[in-house]
Amino acid sequence: MIARDDLRAMLDAIPDERLPDAREALARLTDPVLLAFLNAPLDDEPLTEEDLAAIAEGEADIARGDIIPWEEYDPERPDRP
Repeated sequence: MIARDDLRAMLDAIPDERLPDAREALARLTDPVLLAFLNAPLDDEPLTEEDLAAIAEGEADIARGDIIPWEEYDPERPDRP
């Protein structure tokens, strides 16, 4: 197990201009939401026939080019999904 003193020594060795990168990396390791996702069990439920049909429908939409780019999506427009 790495002791906190070892981590402190590594932190002290980081050049000042790289400290924002180190802070960002450490923030990810302590983010409770990210940790919950990382520690969550895999979804191992089998896909239902309904799931498979929805996936096939989406793939067919993509193949036809019948999609709306996310940047153009507007939930207020009833003529567009």
